[in-house]
Amino acid sequence: QVQLEESGGGLVHTGDSLRLSCKGSGRSAFTNWILGWFRQAPGKEREFVGGISWNVGTTYYAERVKGRFTISRDRAKNTWYLQMNNLNPEDTAVYYCAADRTRWGTKPAEFAFWGQGTQVTVSS
Repeated sequence: QVQLEESGGGLVHTGDSLRLSCKGSGRSAFTNWILGWFRQAPGKEREFVGGISWNVGTTYYAERVKGRFTISRDRAKNTWYLQMNNLNPEDTAVYYCAADRTRWGTKPAEFAFWGQGTQVTVSS
């Protein structure tokens, strides 16, 4: 059974950076999987942030984070990361990592496996 565990959330100020990690277990590797990040702010739907292909590391992002957020992965550690720079209060949300065999999925329904979420709060 695949399990995902996020870490790295916290309280930061506008303009700060933060890196989230997601460690996957239950598989020796995530070959042909997409590893994604989503976020959900209070009262809003869960929204796609970005994703990365396990095989070759190709990334894709939501427009609102493009240029500020970067996703990477460490295949030896079965871990992927979300580096967030120049944070602002609108980035405040619970951040979730997700994984599945999906072709460049951007919708929550396209991912079967989820972490428990980690809170990111950006104060002005």
